[in-house]
Amino acid sequence: MKIIGIIPARYGSSRFPGKPLVKIAGKTLIERVYRRSEQAGLAKIIVATDDNRIEREVLSFGGNAAMTGEHHSGTDRIAEAAENESCDAVINIQGDEPLIDPEIIGTVSSALEKNAWADMATAAAEIKEHDDIDNPNVVKVVFAADGRAFYFSRSGIPYIVRADGKTPQAKRYRHIGIYGYRKEFLKKFTVLKPSPLESAESLEQLRALENGFSIHVSVVDYKGAAVDTPEDVIIVENILSGENKK
Repeated sequence: MKIIGIIPARYGSSRFPGKPLVKIAGKTLIERVYRRSEQAGLAKIIVATDDNRIEREVLSFGGNAAMTGEHHSGTDRIAEAAENESCDAVINIQGDEPLIDPEIIGTVSSALEKNAWADMATAAAEIKEHDDIDNPNVVKVVFAADGRAFYFSRSGIPYIVRADGKTPQAKRYRHIGIYGYRKEFLKKFTVLKPSPLESAESLEQLRALENGFSIHVSVVDYKGAAVDTPEDVIIVENILSGENKK
């Protein structure tokens, strides 16, 4: 099975314009994401962008870039970039995760290979901080023993009715924003209209579930640090500094 990785990257951002090109400890954000992704063992890594500045940066460090049209979502951008690629599946790698663990990318990739029923694959990590349960910015997911996703929500699911110390407690998991798509599914998904649950929760993956497609969820250890604001750059640089001292 040939699986490639695509990193959607756009220059415009309401909170952080030009984010892919910001320098983090001497390297641009997009290069750091690209280099980590290369370690996952995928057949190819591509940055999909509609901005010439990002394309030039990727080519300057020897990466692969694909120019696309303007899109409202990263999924649509990935679908266009993958259209002419010879592959069976695509991993959507978030362009704001400079510390992305290559093992998580590999885990999502393997899930597609091992689970023929899965149209999509993604990852989740057990919630350790109680405050995250009711935080709408932390997306929760519930799934079956075989990894089949039941639902994704910004609410604190599952709701615990009894916490008496005797009743077995269901674990809560946060969704990690990495996706694997079978190429044929990706073609079908991008022509579907936004669904009611997707619109209510503002979660694109619910469109797949509402239309009868299946998503596999792998449980992973997650210690990522996304760059959403200029202040996050300092946080990531401090983490990298700590890693270099080990």
